[in-house]
Amino acid sequence: MPLITSAGIGSGLDLESIITASVNAESGPKVAAFAKKEESLKVELSAIGEVKSAISQLNDTIEKLADPDNFGKRAATITQPTSGDLISVTPTSDISVGSFDIAVTQLAQGSRAVSADNAFSSVDDVVTASGGTLTFGAGTDNTFDLTLSAGATLAELRDAINSADNNFGVTANIVNTGDPAIGSKLVLTSSVSGTGNDLVITSDTAELDAIETYDASTNPSGGMTIATEDVAQDAIITVDGLTVNSDTNTFKDAVQDMTIKALKVSDDDAGSPETAKLNIDYDKGSVSTLIDELVTNYNNLIGNIGFQTRIGKPLNGDSSMRSLSDQLINTLGKTLTDAGPFGSIFDIGLGVKKDGYLEKSSLVRSLDDAMDENFDDIGKAFAGDNGVAKDLETLLGNYIDSSGLIKQRETSLNGQLSELEDDVSNHEFRMQSFEEGLRQKYSGLDVLLANMKQTQSYLGAQLANLPGFTKSNN
Repeated sequence: MPLITSAGIGSGLDLESIITASVNAESGPKVAAFAKKEESLKVELSAIGEVKSAISQLNDTIEKLADPDNFGKRAATITQPTSGDLISVTPTSDISVGSFDIAVTQLAQGSRAVSADNAFSSVDDVVTASGGTLTFGAGTDNTFDLTLSAGATLAELRDAINSADNNFGVTANIVNTGDPAIGSKLVLTSSVSGTGNDLVITSDTAELDAIETYDASTNPSGGMTIATEDVAQDAIITVDGLTVNSDTNTFKDAVQDMTIKALKVSDDDAGSPETAKLNIDYDKGSVSTLIDELVTNYNNLIGNIGFQTRIGKPLNGDSSMRSLSDQLINTLGKTLTDAGPFGSIFDIGLGVKKDGYLEKSSLVRSLDDAMDENFDDIGKAFAGDNGVAKDLETLLGNYIDSSGLIKQRETSLNGQLSELEDDVSNHEFRMQSFEEGLRQKYSGLDVLLANMKQTQSYLGAQLANLPGFTKSNN
């Protein structure tokens, strides 16, 4: 018998409402239970995620505190003269603290060679009719060759120098003076600085003498000259009156374990060169910032645990959360060794309030006092072999690592959500089968009632046609 999808058509009864009510009565409680369980699992998963995020934030801070390099930084304070910045510095963690007066006597420069007057009348002058090779050098290990084609002009020479792949730092320019007695000047500037590193140019043909650099003893025919003020020279600074030379403006280890860069020459209008006052100290600021970050992220985790475990919250009564809070405070307060006067972290200017939150405290000593008196020991307290940071890393890792408790909890909750999806699918299939069964039953009833109505109508029509039959008005 074909299934009637619109029940009641044959009989005129509202069978669709009966079927719908029957399905809802069977399915409704189950659907409500599924929805309630899904909401509960998702809320718990969200709460676990909030705690995990707070643990991860704290762990990021702990990883910094476990790195000894973060306690070995040095801070440089420079008091520049009123005329402008003389120097910049980059200290390393190995430098000793101290103060220095630094003056800049001379900046480093490369050499500059200029062609002779009227050697060239314009940029179109041919520098070599038959071609040749020029060799450029400046100091040790700085050299390149440049081969010119026959008929090369001054402009083509300039372009060839500037675009040479192996050019070590020679820049060519042409200055058109507009004076026929002087003509166009070829200007070659070398970036190789330092005393004795003047630009030297030679060639393999006399035709290129005008491009070679002049030297009274070795190359008197050279046409490019380097003026006294254009020779390559060292940078010179004085550190507490001691003279230091460098072939660049950067002085590495002039003060051991520090790089100093000369920026400008000191004014000496007052009769003595002005100086920059340089002070090297422990980088207390970065350590203080790191400890502030510890306090903030620690308290964020404690507050998060407290919120998620309140009455009515998804983690209320959760033993693992209570255990984490207890382990945090116990690990933070562990006994220290090899940390100077600090027996625990609470001796460096930290304390725990009654509600479990961490705070900066001066009950034993302030953090500033601890850094002033025992800066290196603060690093040992956190990042030393027996420091608290490594133990805290291990503790937090037990919760957020790939095999940690939080991950296991998330896996379990996600697994339950997946099983719930299967249960919902199975229930929907059962309800579909249940509805189909009802429709089959009611379709039979519908056909039976429809047939009875037809029979009634037929019999009524037959009786009405019988002789002497009177139809009742009732």
